[in-house]
This record gives sequence, C-alpha cells and structure tokens, in this order.
Amino acid sequence: MFAFIVRRLVQSVGVMLAVALLAFVLFQFVGDPVTIMLGQEATPTEIAELREQLGLNDPVVVQFYHFVVNAMQGDFGLSLRQGQKVSVLLRERFPATLELSIAAAFIALIVGLPLGVYTALKRNSKLSQVFLGFSLLGVSLPTFLIGILLILVFSVMLGWLPSYGRGDTVRLGWWTTGLLTSSGWTHLILPAVTLSMFQVALVLRLVRSEMLEVLRTDYIKFARARGLTKRAIHFGHALKNTLVPVITIMGLQLGGIIAFAIVTETVFQWPGMGLLFIQAVQFADIPVMAAYLCLISLIFVVINLTVDLLYFAVDPRLRAGLGKSGGGH
Repeated sequence: MFAFIVRRLVQSVGVMLAVALLAFVLFQFVGDPVTIMLGQEATPTEIAELREQLGLNDPVVVQFYHFVVNAMQGDFGLSLRQGQKVSVLLRERFPATLELSIAAAFIALIVGLPLGVYTALKRNSKLSQVFLGFSLLGVSLPTFLIGILLILVFSVMLGWLPSYGRGDTVRLGWWTTGLLTSSGWTHLILPAVTLSMFQVALVLRLVRSEMLEVLRTDYIKFARARGLTKRAIHFGHALKNTLVPVITIMGLQLGGIIAFAIVTETVFQWPGMGLLFIQAVQFADIPVMAAYLCLISLIFVVINLTVDLLYFAVDPRLRAGLGKSGGGH
C-alpha cells in the first residue's frame, strides 16, 4: 500500500513538473514581459534594471528553479494587464468557476442518471429514442452554440432569465457566492445548464450502457429466478453496481468541467477563471496564462490521484494483484 501511494505521488510530481516546464516556456517564448510592462518608449537603462529585477539575466536553469519554487508558494508574479498579483486575481475568480462547475455537475447527475436508467429499462419505447436523440445533440452541438440558443430563447424572446454576469453576491471572508441571493440563482441557471449539456448526455449514455451490461449478468438472472420484484432487481441490485463507474467518471469529469468552463464563461460573461484566461490570451498576459495552466493541471492531478487511491482502497483485486507483483512489499 505504501509503495503504491509513493509511486502515484512520484508520478503526480512528475506531471506537475512537466506542466511547470510548459508554463515556463510561455514566459520564454511568448512575448517580452519587459517590453509589455514598460512599453516601446522605455530607455535602455530602465529595460536593464527591470530585467535584473525580474531575474531575466540569470541562466535558464536558474530561472526555471525560481519559477518552480515561486509556483509552489502560489506566486506567479504580477498580471501584465491589470498590475495585480496573479494569485489575488485567481482567488477572486475561483469561487465563481467552482460554483458554476458544481452546479453543472449536479444538473448532469440529477438529469442524466434517471434518464439513463429509463432508457435502459424501456429501451424500445419511443420516449427512450427521444432521450437518446437528445443525448446525441448534447454531445454534438458545440457549447457556445448551446449557450447562444438558450440566451436567444430564455433571455431575448421570453425575457425570463438574465443573459450575462453573476448577479448579486455575498462575501464570506475571501469567498464570494451568489447562492445566497435570488439574483445569483437566476444568473446561474443558463450558464450551468449550458455547461452541463455535454455531461448530461455523457451520464445518460454511460448509465444506459452500464445498466444494460449489469442486467445481463448471472446474479441478476439468479435474482429473477428467486422471484424478486422488478423494483428490487433494477434499483436494489442493478443500479447499485451501475453507479460505481458513473461516480468515478463524474469525479474525473469535474476537473474537465472546471477546465473547459472557458467557453461558457465567455458566452455569459461569467466572472470566473475561464473568462480571466481568455482575457489574458487576448492581451498576452503570460503570468495569468501560466498560473491558470498550473492550477488546472493541479486540479486534474489531485482528482486522478484521489480516484486511484480510492480504487485501491475499495477494490481487493488491485491489492491482491499488487501483492503478487511484489509492489506491496
């Protein structure tokens, strides 16, 4: 067990170092931060002084070492566009992105799960075909188009929901939330539904596939032979075994939702990290781009590491296989 954890931790550190190297390359080859910060009219003396302050005259290896050390402390320098610490900007935007991502994941589960079960149990019904067609649309349509269509219908034509912004928020320490105001809830609905559409389709098709597979197993046939009711078989036995891979996939998808909320945040002008990243790309704000890349990678690494460790803890077959291969000694 200890060797397994150490190996996964070493792999995670290796991934983060690779990401840090990629982020560092952004600083080296995407624009000159000195020119961006001082402008074209800076004197050679001012340029030389700033390069010395930023450590740009040091060897590349030394610069990368300082970059990694600072990144581990959450220090990515100043935003070239806004002149604020990048860590402060991310801390201000992170609550909005996390709130939107959790809402989208919740919608995906409460909508996709029952629809997946229904399409598995009633796979020949016309309504099931409608739901499956809906899932194809969710997978096929680009997110920005879904967002624009929802704005057109519910904001422009019907006027029911706002089309941009986060609404009124409440500050709880350094955290801000819109879930404690009615305006925050109404502003959350459209972007959360937009971001969840692909996830709903994914959960629906995954649950359907897993449910059909489980219903063919021998222990389900044995349960039917014992005379158990359909409700007990479908929800007491089949659904329980179906949920294990679904929950795992949704755990991994949460990282993807956070990372790929960029398009949704741009369409709805949602003040999260994704919108901050898009603005940073437009203005070549390298520190913000590098910090976003490292933070998203860290989220993915932590989620994947957690899932690996949970699998190892709950599945005795993995522990047995590790013991036979000598990895547990």
